[in-house]
Amino acid sequence: MSDLSHIDLNNVPEHVAIIMDGNGRWAKSHGEDRLFGHSKGVDAVRETLKTATELKVKYLTLYAFSTENWNRPQKEVEGLMNLLVLSLSNEIDEMNQNGVRLKAIGNLKGLPEECQESLEDAIEKTKTNKDITLVLALNYSSKWEITEMVKTISNDLVQKEITEKDITDELISQHLTTKEIPDPELLIRTSGERRVSNFLLWQIAYSEFVFLDIFWPDFGRKQFIGAVYDYQNRERRFGLVSEQINIIE
Repeated sequence: MSDLSHIDLNNVPEHVAIIMDGNGRWAKSHGEDRLFGHSKGVDAVRETLKTATELKVKYLTLYAFSTENWNRPQKEVEGLMNLLVLSLSNEIDEMNQNGVRLKAIGNLKGLPEECQESLEDAIEKTKTNKDITLVLALNYSSKWEITEMVKTISNDLVQKEITEKDITDELISQHLTTKEIPDPELLIRTSGERRVSNFLLWQIAYSEFVFLDIFWPDFGRKQFIGAVYDYQNRERRFGLVSEQINIIE
């Protein structure tokens, strides 16, 4: 399924989040080192972003580097950071041509200085683009994000800037790194794993999940369109029953 003939363009998820998993295993299966797999993963990102734009997805969030990834071999981590810097520098012109606005979530201050500078530069140079927002989750952990939210709200309580009654779902959402981004309707994970790995735990409460038995470098237009088609053929009830959904519609 590589064309859009089966896709209802009026029912495309506004926000798609993807756990890009399997670069290293893809490289191993091709007799290459893990960094080669990560570099091929960048090609998959390009095609995914292009397809998301064509589908009129407004937000695409990619889990690029988790806080747990620092535990990987030093050579791989250094290579990933260098690849990030190079990719950001090389993609700015194309992002501007395609109306892509870049944002990032996570503990960005924990990234190497060169990465922070490249990220800030790319975000600044693409900030007025409006076709799609590409969100990179870097040095990101949902447990870290929720912990930081609890600290901030607790401090506001102590300072009497808010009361206990003020703590709502909406207030919590406004204290997360995704406060300017709608929750994802669709979460995709590659590599055959069936878990969410500390990613957007609050935000995916009502997301639809699609798990694919392919490694990230093999993900492309066909797989993305197929995941959206799968999403469109599900009944999203949000705690209601089918009959209630039919009445609302």
